[in-house]
Amino acid sequence: MSKLNEEWKVEKHGPIDKLADGLYTVAGEIDMPLGHFPRRMTIVALQGGGLAVWSAIPLHEPEMEQLESMGPVQFLIVPGVGHRLDIKPWKQRYPAAKVVCPPGAREAVEQAVEVDATTDVLGDPTVAFMAVPGVEEKEAALVIRRADGTTLVVNDIIANVRHPDGLGAKVMARLMGFGVKEPQMPWVGEKMFVKDHAAVAAALRTWAAEPGLARIVVSHGDVITDQPHEVLEKIAADVAE
Repeated sequence: MSKLNEEWKVEKHGPIDKLADGLYTVAGEIDMPLGHFPRRMTIVALQGGGLAVWSAIPLHEPEMEQLESMGPVQFLIVPGVGHRLDIKPWKQRYPAAKVVCPPGAREAVEQAVEVDATTDVLGDPTVAFMAVPGVEEKEAALVIRRADGTTLVVNDIIANVRHPDGLGAKVMARLMGFGVKEPQMPWVGEKMFVKDHAAVAAALRTWAAEPGLARIVVSHGDVITDQPHEVLEKIAADVAE
């Protein structure tokens, strides 16, 4: 685990990309020896007019101004133990925002900031926050059901790092199973977090059955838009073995 950032530290990142109405993402990078490892932030505009920020990444000021123009930052979602790197400076910038994480990650997140909730407090009937079954409640997921399609947002249970940048990133992505050839559950995450393989596989299959599933947004790698139902079914079969 990298040392938690105390101040606003901007690393290389791309623009704020629109995925659907009220849904945006930013692809960023974490510097590492001999390369850069991808990470991704997701921004959800809520029906009440505020924003929920998933796996927050500090951005340069023009992009932060663009984000703030979308609405007030009301929720900062830390989706897992490994994604608290920048939560403290985000909370300092938006002190009124509520910090939300899955129950099993609360102790780790509170090493950086106080947690306000571990359940769905987003107040938007189109957005469901939940703890992923079978992982001791250490990973969160969002299911966003809107008129233009359903989006599944997950953290470290699925990775899709198809283009690792630099030798270090390539080695890490391949050795830890971060989806270099196709989307998959990283074996390191499976070993660390998965305690009930059948429960995880069942959750993946439930999400695969979501009508209108248009995309899967992961915290590491590219957004999955090609046959997302089939991707979930395949990973469920792999996990259940």
